[in-house]
Amino acid sequence: MIEVPAAILVVVEIAVLLAGVVARYALHKPLIWSDELASILFLWLAMLGAVVAFQRGEHMRMTALVGKVAPPVRAFLDVVAIAAALAFLLLVVEPAFEFAAEEAFITTPALEIPNSWRAAAIPVGLGFMILSALLRLVEAGNWRLVLGAVGVVALLVAGMALLQPVLEGLGNLNLLIFFVVIVAASVFAGVPIAFAFGLATAGYIALTTDTPMLVVVGRMDEGMSHLILLSVPLFVFLGQLIEMTGMARAMVGFLASLLGHVRGGLSYVLVGAMYLVSGISGSKAADMAAVAPVLFPEMKARGAKEGDLVALLSATGAQTETIPPSLVLITIGAVTGVSISALFTGGMLPGVVLGAALCFVVWSRYRGEDLSHVRRASGGEVGRAFLISIPAIALPFLIRAAVIEGVATATEVSTLGIAYAVLVGLLVYRKFDWRRLRPMLVDTAALSGAILLIIGAATGMAWALTQSGFSGDLARVMAGLPGGAIGFMAVSIVAFVILGSVLEGIPAIVLFGPLLFPIARQVGIHEVHYSMVVILAMGIGLFAPPFGVGYYAACAISRIHPDQGMRPILGYVMALMIGLLVVAAVPWISIGFLG
Repeated sequence: MIEVPAAILVVVEIAVLLAGVVARYALHKPLIWSDELASILFLWLAMLGAVVAFQRGEHMRMTALVGKVAPPVRAFLDVVAIAAALAFLLLVVEPAFEFAAEEAFITTPALEIPNSWRAAAIPVGLGFMILSALLRLVEAGNWRLVLGAVGVVALLVAGMALLQPVLEGLGNLNLLIFFVVIVAASVFAGVPIAFAFGLATAGYIALTTDTPMLVVVGRMDEGMSHLILLSVPLFVFLGQLIEMTGMARAMVGFLASLLGHVRGGLSYVLVGAMYLVSGISGSKAADMAAVAPVLFPEMKARGAKEGDLVALLSATGAQTETIPPSLVLITIGAVTGVSISALFTGGMLPGVVLGAALCFVVWSRYRGEDLSHVRRASGGEVGRAFLISIPAIALPFLIRAAVIEGVATATEVSTLGIAYAVLVGLLVYRKFDWRRLRPMLVDTAALSGAILLIIGAATGMAWALTQSGFSGDLARVMAGLPGGAIGFMAVSIVAFVILGSVLEGIPAIVLFGPLLFPIARQVGIHEVHYSMVVILAMGIGLFAPPFGVGYYAACAISRIHPDQGMRPILGYVMALMIGLLVVAAVPWISIGFLG
């Protein structure tokens, strides 16, 4: 009942956006309603996809600790995770219905329909997830286990409610209680990340403020409704198409013939590929979804460990945060007044520096790799592999050219990639399995829903932090730091690594950019240089476990358990930090080409 509409929505989104590109660029008759319709359908896709992910148990969660306990305890914690998710859903479902009812008074500009048609997706999705949670509790089979887990969650919620008078007098100490202690406890207990974030935010708002829960739903809606995020499901589907049509095999065949005899060769290719495609979609999750399906199967076939693959993928996500055209760069320019063209110019080299640091780690890890079973390809074999791979290799360049030349927006460009992949699969490689389309579309919806629900929950948390006055307190403290520019830069790095792990990049920039950039100018730091350091620090926090949302997005896209990448990512994070310190210490890396 849910999977089929979710799959249909993916197809309709592709058709609507592609029609908008063709009408505007080829027919010179723009469809003024296409983006609006795509936005309405997108929220439905996100929520129904989240339902499918919930039914399948595919919402991102950390099981590093859960996996190490005894099986009976693990079974209990698994049921606790469902019960905790259910508690959040029950807290927000009624406000979600109120939110949708209020949106009925707003009329959309192009289609001229009530905005409740779009907003209704949230309560409907939450309702279906509540039903799914109840069914999963029934399916657990062991009623003692279920009652025990539900009882623990209910007692914790009731206990926090009884402590409300105490919490109201604690002020901003509540930020530590809800957004550090409760989030950490939930995440380590195996509660899905989105529900851990949501439960902490809902608890903070309900127990320590007079703000109606309706506002939390509105902030979640805002976080999930950025049109640029529509590229996430489309690039996820594009990645599956590339694999299904044989394009991935052709591309990897060429890259393997070129670098297959080099120790860790395809890991270098992953770093370079993320640099090339980064920023095209405006979403780091979409960038990873475009690259991982192409390279991971061959890397696994060559013996690469899953944990190392997802660790490197996550690290490259942080490495490429400054590479244009990046939505974070555009946002930072918009909210701080820094020249966007200067940011685009300054963003290229810092990514190279961090990429070199990652490549050093790859070299050190794979320098002892046994390649005795790998034969070096001859020049003729490399040439033939290149000719075969040209249609596949052309795809990222076509996508980037379409954005730069104005043929399509960052949101629409993925539909051009999908159309191109379908044509190449049918006409060039002649490999297109129609039977796989439905599972691919359902997988796309589920994966997208899991990612977007996390973004929505993180946006709600960001708003709660803003309302607490925490951002203003932070700015006042940093303005009075000793050590001048060096001290301010050092504390900025630490602060934005932490903020990046808690907030999505754009909310963090919107919150703290206007506050901190004037201070940076006062202490003599070039605004473009400071921008690069802030973005990279935030990116490291965003993609570093245990709290980094980007890390769990990389795990979901790779379909690899988060705990597998915990140990391998430490070396990559250390390399990123060293690269960041180099960028911070040498302003020329960021501003040397500004002229």
